[in-house]
Amino acid sequence: MQYDILIGIASTFGAGMLAQWVAWRFRLPAIVLLFSLGLIFGPGLGILHPSETMGWMFRPLVSLLVALVVFEGGMALDFRQLREAGEGVARLTMLALPINWVLGSLAARYVAHLEWGTSMLFGAIVVVTGPTVVLPLLRSAKLQPRVAAFLRWEAIVNDPLGAILAAVVLQLMMLHVDVHADVFFTHTLPDLLGAIAVSLSAGILPAYLVRYLFTRDLMPEILKTPMLISMALVIFSLCSLEMGGAGLMAVTIFGMALANLQIPGVAELRRMKESLVVLVVSVLFIMLTADLQRDILARLSIPIFALTVVVLFVVRPLGIFLSTLGTSMPWKEKLFVGWIAPRGIVAAAVAGEAGISLKEAGYQSADLIMPAVFSVIAVTMILHGFSLGPIARLLKLTLSNDPAIAILGASPWSINFASCLSRAGVPVLLVDNRSSALMPATRQDIPVLRAELLSQHGQESLEERPADYLIATTGDGIYNGMVCGHLAPTMGRQRVYQISPGVARLDFYHGLSRDARGKVLGEPAWNYTLFETLYEQGWRFMAIEATEESAPSFGTDENRLDILVVRRDGAILIRSAEDNDKAVPQPGDSMVSMLPPSAD
Repeated sequence: MQYDILIGIASTFGAGMLAQWVAWRFRLPAIVLLFSLGLIFGPGLGILHPSETMGWMFRPLVSLLVALVVFEGGMALDFRQLREAGEGVARLTMLALPINWVLGSLAARYVAHLEWGTSMLFGAIVVVTGPTVVLPLLRSAKLQPRVAAFLRWEAIVNDPLGAILAAVVLQLMMLHVDVHADVFFTHTLPDLLGAIAVSLSAGILPAYLVRYLFTRDLMPEILKTPMLISMALVIFSLCSLEMGGAGLMAVTIFGMALANLQIPGVAELRRMKESLVVLVVSVLFIMLTADLQRDILARLSIPIFALTVVVLFVVRPLGIFLSTLGTSMPWKEKLFVGWIAPRGIVAAAVAGEAGISLKEAGYQSADLIMPAVFSVIAVTMILHGFSLGPIARLLKLTLSNDPAIAILGASPWSINFASCLSRAGVPVLLVDNRSSALMPATRQDIPVLRAELLSQHGQESLEERPADYLIATTGDGIYNGMVCGHLAPTMGRQRVYQISPGVARLDFYHGLSRDARGKVLGEPAWNYTLFETLYEQGWRFMAIEATEESAPSFGTDENRLDILVVRRDGAILIRSAEDNDKAVPQPGDSMVSMLPPSAD
């Protein structure tokens, strides 16, 4: 028995990470792959039966893991993003939820012919758009910041609110009370407001305690991450005793408070938790999908599929349209947000527990709750997962999909480098904190960003115009390394470059640590002084089309400085002496090099 559990856990972890890597490598929605693996391992092959294998521990474990996901999502909610996104976010998180609840309940009643109580429970469950589904999709899509903020805030805020609403409706159904207006104002609304008050207190007060401990150096660095995770789990557990769903709201508020109290070091801890959450989401999706019983799938019927279609094409779009009337949201954003609403883990977990409780209470349509919710989850994950990117590009709600390069440091030679890349068709952004240094680039219509990349404002500004690569070209090698080390966790350590800080400083043992700097651009001898001197002597950057004769000489000709290769499909290969595999252009690619004045 213990070996079955061990093999099951190991297989789930391994398959989850493999699915995440395949999704990253081939730009596929990871949630769809994880969902498919769960169906194959569970109902398909019958290899995994998490609830049977783990027994009573399964549901509490799932709840705690979901709490971690929601907590990490709450740490991504910055109130400055809320102000920039405008009133649309408030409408989506406050007004759209009750509208979608009513519309979803009516659809369940008149399309799938469920009982009124069961219909209202179904409507409460499907109002949520899970952060476990939405956040991974947003990481892989280059949406405009405003649209991304809409979906992010809605997913994270509505998730616990929907869970609380479902818990209140379930409690009323267990008492066999007719759900009407009087009951709503005398029972449902007070319970909901009470849960919100408890969640606010349990989320905000511990955040201030964390700030007190962190800012007064009363907590060692090694204990900060374990303490935050433990506090989130304790807050979730205690608030869940008050009402189902209140725990999710409390940990969301706890994460939001930590993100907005400007606590030093929390940003670094959040990166560590993001990695943990990727693992948690992978395991959760496989486990919950694998736990679906074949008899649940057998209860899928034409009325349930019809209900799913109505939820996708009528309930959600109509709810978004009604809730955003009178706002400044363009019709493209309304259309996009009205379509993208994948449901995830919280909906599945609530539906599973609610279905069992209703069946024990004697509701005839209780057996249809899980198949109906599962149908919505499956269809929305597949359709929305694959269509988010194409539809966003069709509506022109994305940033450029071509690989872009951010160049840090505006100097005469770096401006010439940026101009050459721009003429070669590479999206480029020149970054500096001096307006006077950026003015010559502005005159040449080169996109610029005046910001300090080591500041939170600078990093957020760079995220709004996301760059795939960074090349630090200032005359301060230590500063270049600090910026590369600061941005490496988000951009990727193999995508941040800097001009050489000096040959002696590149020694792996005595020199600058590789973790504290970027990859060397070109050769170790190519420092700032060399580029500046060559530019003053008339050397300039040029993009030359590679031929069968010239391609092999890339990186070997001493009469030019070969920097990077732009593939015909837009991919970029930046040359570095620290690469094991050298950049080799193919005929038809563009070779960007610095050439002497005699070169044609």
